[in-house]
Amino acid sequence: MTQAGTLDRAQVLVLRRLHHRYGSVEAVAGINLRVGAGETLALLGPNGAGKSTTLAAVLGLLTPSSGQVSVLGRPPRRAIADGLVGALLQSGGAGSGLPPGTRVGELVRFVASLFWRPLSPQVVIERAGLTALTSRKVERLSGGELQRVRFALAICANPRLLVLDEPTVGLDVPARRAFWQTVRDFTAEGRTVVFATHYLAEAEEVATRVAVMHHGQIAADGPVRDIRRVVATRHVRFRAQRADEEMLKTLPAVQRVGSIDGVVTLETADADMTVKALCQSAVDFSDLEVTSAGLEEAFLALTGEDARR
Repeated sequence: MTQAGTLDRAQVLVLRRLHHRYGSVEAVAGINLRVGAGETLALLGPNGAGKSTTLAAVLGLLTPSSGQVSVLGRPPRRAIADGLVGALLQSGGAGSGLPPGTRVGELVRFVASLFWRPLSPQVVIERAGLTALTSRKVERLSGGELQRVRFALAICANPRLLVLDEPTVGLDVPARRAFWQTVRDFTAEGRTVVFATHYLAEAEEVATRVAVMHHGQIAADGPVRDIRRVVATRHVRFRAQRADEEMLKTLPAVQRVGSIDGVVTLETADADMTVKALCQSAVDFSDLEVTSAGLEEAFLALTGEDARR
């Protein structure tokens, strides 16, 4: 392990040549990763890619087969004990992991009392959006409310690194959005977040950086815009009330044509050639827009698998 004080202060998390095996299965196969202060990193990958194993190593929940993990210049368990790391892991069901009969406010106060330099319980409750729920018992909470309680417990220690494993699984869209807004508010002070998710749209919206995992390795790592550039395909969109799809397929570099409610989308390998030919055609169009491929298409190109599996 890297000893405290030898790490660049800008680096919150460093993985060096991280390997881990479960018997004959190599779940993580030599990861090198650095995450700086203030970054929000999304770990993407299909089931079995090694995301949860990597996060478990970061949290000291397992000892890797080989390699090094350093969290703020400390071994993971030391960083956890020092209150520098908060975690929200996958939960089995409604109320799972929270003691039944406990009220939200008393649970937050109890967990905060376990740390030597915590956030005040009132601040935790406000930041997690739980002010109206402090007297409610945990078994009477909705899925979104339960996740806000788990988030509150994760930030009680006033951590500098927040680790989230599939934090919005099972939540509806409004609850998911509310949860991420809570996370954004907490990390606005320069804290670091590392989260694993199957929701590519969520990663695209929330993360400042994405690492795509495949077969225990990192297949790509960088800002979302750079990951999207892995795919050469571009989308040319425009409005046209009477679009001849067969004719549009003959435009240079067009690979696919789609049309919904008067909005036509052309997938093209060369947007410049396609747009030039479109402008010279007889198509009466408006609201022309050219965009790069989405994160989902880049993911498929990098892994050949569906992230939602």
